[in-house]
Amino acid sequence: MGLLEFQKLPVNTLVGADWNTFKEITKGQNIEKGYKTKYCLTKSVCRLLSPLHTIQDRRYNKRLKEMAMNMEPVFILGHWRSGTTFVHNVLAHDKHFGYTTTYQTVFPHIMMWGQPFFKKTMAWLMPDKRPTDNMELNVDLPQEEEFALSNMMPYSYYNFWYLPQNMMDYCDRYLTMEKATEEERRIFKETFIKMMKISLWNTKGTQFLSKNPPHTGRIREILEMFPNAKFIYLMRNPYTVFESTRSFFNNTIIPLQLQRISPEQMESNILEIYSRLYHRYEQEKSLIPAGNLIEIKFEDFETNAMEMTEKIYKTLNIPGFEEAKADIAAYLDKKKGYKKNAYKYEPRTVELVEKHWDFALKQWGYSIDKH
Repeated sequence: MGLLEFQKLPVNTLVGADWNTFKEITKGQNIEKGYKTKYCLTKSVCRLLSPLHTIQDRRYNKRLKEMAMNMEPVFILGHWRSGTTFVHNVLAHDKHFGYTTTYQTVFPHIMMWGQPFFKKTMAWLMPDKRPTDNMELNVDLPQEEEFALSNMMPYSYYNFWYLPQNMMDYCDRYLTMEKATEEERRIFKETFIKMMKISLWNTKGTQFLSKNPPHTGRIREILEMFPNAKFIYLMRNPYTVFESTRSFFNNTIIPLQLQRISPEQMESNILEIYSRLYHRYEQEKSLIPAGNLIEIKFEDFETNAMEMTEKIYKTLNIPGFEEAKADIAAYLDKKKGYKKNAYKYEPRTVELVEKHWDFALKQWGYSIDKH
């Protein structure tokens, strides 16, 4: 069991950023009273560790920079709380996949050397469960790569965890990329490819497996890098997604934020960002070549995960299902006793979802009785 509770961490995840990224993210920002100690501690640890990234850069440039990625990546897309973590964990039991680990998301610059020491320290400190849904936390488990990207460049949507008052601005610039500059797009692509190559090296995979909700708004940019990329898009009952996202964001932001956001403003942002992400995906999914996209209701995957996993492999022409079948089945057997959070929708929740997200309810055929 971790030494520290998630909500009482004395620093946030920017401790693992390089110094230039930390400075650029926090430059000119309002660090509110009550968060200055956390900011100063995070800044001090970041400043102390940041010079170490030059060691990795040298090793990366020598060993990995020119390495070819011979297999197109697989991207698991969908709004937060749409079941992307479960699908990611299932597919990651196929050993040919490589992925970003939880350790890498916090310390992306200390991967190609020094991992044993830093990983052991992180494992000793971190909690062993996610605070919102009791999912297991472990330094080596698959994790969404946006946290790693936010420590490698200033142009990440997850800057909102630290500076939530800028949430909608970050949405337009780094989630849907509508207002991103060409330079920001270039740096995003270069940084992402670097992170992927280190992930594959670290997990000894041959095909990168991505689980990252923000990529749902970046299909165009992904296809510019990987024209034949494969995509799995998850849908889930919007009533559940709303309740779960609100709980997840309001709890997760506590140990990370350096300024306050009211629950009312967070709720308003969630409603609007869901809409923007949904419509962005609908606009861009036609760019995906035929045969490279599968859309799945999470409820169907949850009901029969093995059958749906095989369908994913066949639809997207992903190799290795028969070889991975036993490992995937063993993982699913272990998860049979897992108890999910139960949601009882208040009248106000129903009203908000039906007012703001009726397009998703209609397109996907969900109702208050189907959850």
